[in-house]
Amino acid sequence: MKISRAELQRLSPADLARLETILEQSLQDLEAGKVPWLCAVPDCDGRPHPGRPGAHARAAQRPPEGDDWDVWMALCGRGFGKTRMGAEWAILQARKYERGALIGPTAGDTRDVLVQGESGILACAPATFRPVYEPSKRRLTYPNGAIQMLYSADEPNRLRGPQHHYGWMDELAAWRYLQEAWDMAQLGMRLGDHPKICVTTTPRPLPLIKLLLKDPMTVTVRGSTYDNLANLAPTFRRAVVSKYEGTTLGRQELDAEVLEDLPGALVARRHIDEHRVPEAPELINIVIGMDPAGTGAGDETGLVVAGRGTDNRNYILADCSEKMSPDRAARRAWGLLEEWNASLLIVEDNGGKDWIESVLRAVYKELYPNAGMPPVRRVNASQGKRLRAQPVAMRYEQGRVCHVGAFPELEDQLTTWIPEEDNDSPDRIDAMVHAVAFLMKKHDRAESVLSSPHALKGRTAGGMHPAMAARRRAQQRATAPIQDLQPCRALPNCTRLVSSGAAYCCSECAHADENRYEIHAHSAACDDRARARAAS
Repeated sequence: MKISRAELQRLSPADLARLETILEQSLQDLEAGKVPWLCAVPDCDGRPHPGRPGAHARAAQRPPEGDDWDVWMALCGRGFGKTRMGAEWAILQARKYERGALIGPTAGDTRDVLVQGESGILACAPATFRPVYEPSKRRLTYPNGAIQMLYSADEPNRLRGPQHHYGWMDELAAWRYLQEAWDMAQLGMRLGDHPKICVTTTPRPLPLIKLLLKDPMTVTVRGSTYDNLANLAPTFRRAVVSKYEGTTLGRQELDAEVLEDLPGALVARRHIDEHRVPEAPELINIVIGMDPAGTGAGDETGLVVAGRGTDNRNYILADCSEKMSPDRAARRAWGLLEEWNASLLIVEDNGGKDWIESVLRAVYKELYPNAGMPPVRRVNASQGKRLRAQPVAMRYEQGRVCHVGAFPELEDQLTTWIPEEDNDSPDRIDAMVHAVAFLMKKHDRAESVLSSPHALKGRTAGGMHPAMAARRRAQQRATAPIQDLQPCRALPNCTRLVSSGAAYCCSECAHADENRYEIHAHSAACDDRARARAAS
């Protein structure tokens, strides 16, 4: 950048401040070894060489030449440099076009990865063309006036209306509402003569990705983690590559293979895709499945929300599994129970993890000091997790387990875990199996009674499913004003509150009071029966 003394004297104070900022940032770029991204060496490996003294694009990271393509898709393994490719491409487009779209799996991903990440736009843009980020407006504004709007694939309807010249879509395979968000984004690509899209994603055998691979207007770049290993931290090589190298999941995440259904896997991916739904119907019961860290493969705490619909199908509503301390895991579990208005927390306690119930009870007492016993059900699966998972896998094949949206990590485990080869089932699978198995045991037994609408005549209000009616009555009792509640008549032996129209909270209290028992304590079985009675 050259500027004469006369031009410098004509600059306003604001322009001078801007120039000073650019010069400071340029010096910082120079000290950090930042160089232009593209070079003219045909088969460049991206390492420093004369004319490019810093890291820059490898040959496989360069955008396609010419204009005979619509989508540039980087279908690559973890650590390949996909984010840097997308960021540099988006910056290049901003020099030529006025409006662009940046879309990540969630709003947080779009902000933290595409914009503010270490390989994001703000880190990659040169000082002379660095955009201003306005979080409140979800917008990047470049010095030439070009703007890029930030979107979340979790909110497809926000893509209705806005129009763009180009779009960068990151981790497409992790989008929860993939097809809907993709369609809305495509409909917004209507500015200019030839709108283009850059897709950067880890491969998964999803219908949309397969469709893009077959499209002649898609230019696909494939690459593995090993292509960029020289630029990755040694800890990544030790902790990630060595762990997954040679495994089925490693073939997908590291080698960037698009894996089809694997023989022997617990669930076939087509069974998930064929019965995926955008939203669940009315639910008669919701539970939280929990698998504490250390009881399965990996070190995550599995937390999966599942519900039973009025159509007798089971629905996977949320996968909140992650690495957590015991205390944080307990608080997250009880938070999900309240958030989803679930009836029970189903927790695995085998494998030397008996402490988990103590932590759950302690946290529950702290969060809800007047709520009585925590709604938790212990499950011991030490006699064979494979046997416990098989009935759930059969329900997937029958189309009786449906995913509400997409849960990429859970689905990867379901479609890559082969029970015959690995006895240690992953934590997310365990949590999901605990939840769905409980719903099957509780509700499948009653299907023969509830299947005939004629048998239900006179027993439902307005044609409502009996279990749904019971759930609504329980919700109404849970939100009843305090003046409508009174203590159980078995005082002082029982301190539970009951509705004003009831005398006792359960038959055990009634029996103890009528026979003048001086001591009466609720057993675990009594608690279960009381909860069941309250729900009915």
